[in-house]
Amino acid sequence: MKKAVLLLTLLSLFCASCQDEKNARIEVWLTDDPGDFQEVNIDIQGVEIHSSENDHGQGWQAVAVTPKVVNLLELANGNETFLGDLELPGGRISQIRLKLGEANSIKVDNETFGLSTPSAQQSGLKVQVHQVLAEGITYKIVLDFDAAKSVVENGNGDFSLKPVIRALAEAQDGAIKGKVDPAGQVSISVMVGDDVITTTTSDDNGEFLIRGLEPATYRLVFDAAGTAPDVEKADVEVAVGAVTDVGTIAVEQ
Repeated sequence: MKKAVLLLTLLSLFCASCQDEKNARIEVWLTDDPGDFQEVNIDIQGVEIHSSENDHGQGWQAVAVTPKVVNLLELANGNETFLGDLELPGGRISQIRLKLGEANSIKVDNETFGLSTPSAQQSGLKVQVHQVLAEGITYKIVLDFDAAKSVVENGNGDFSLKPVIRALAEAQDGAIKGKVDPAGQVSISVMVGDDVITTTTSDDNGEFLIRGLEPATYRLVFDAAGTAPDVEKADVEVAVGAVTDVGTIAVEQ
């Protein structure tokens, strides 16, 4: 009985990992347009992404973020810092929400001032994204925080934070998907010339998805672990942001 329970547990974990491979992966980064200050410190507590058309997990989904205080001025001139990542089923995302804490500050003429951000502390800063996610593709969303426009000097000499942020989203890689016939677990190698780039195994239904591929022309080698020779699929083109469907591959067993 215990062996049966253990087997079922392992099978469920295997199926869960197969499902994860079919998700889109989102990486969230932060950058800055410089401002005329010594420091602009932002207390980042969380990031959420709104998926508007996914069948699973509609609404706000939390990105795995480690809270930290970031000096925006260190992120000028193309520098970026990684905030966190999240996997979602294919579909449309519409907004990203940045949640700030209370440890926001600015340094001017060697003097540090607190930055009040009442709206950010309550519900977060919503930024429009509008990106359609394809399963198996990694997307990078860069939050471009304009420090110069975001810091407002009040009449009493204090400063407040009214963030001006835009989100730049772009795909980072491509993927290959297909199915083997007869259905079953088949070892698949992705090759360029004689070099093996990565390997995977089709699931019990014969389906496979190979993600994280750079744009190139690949050769797929299918090994059914039988006595028959390997089956190859040549000239498989992969482009950034696209999933190349090679269809059904007949594999002798």
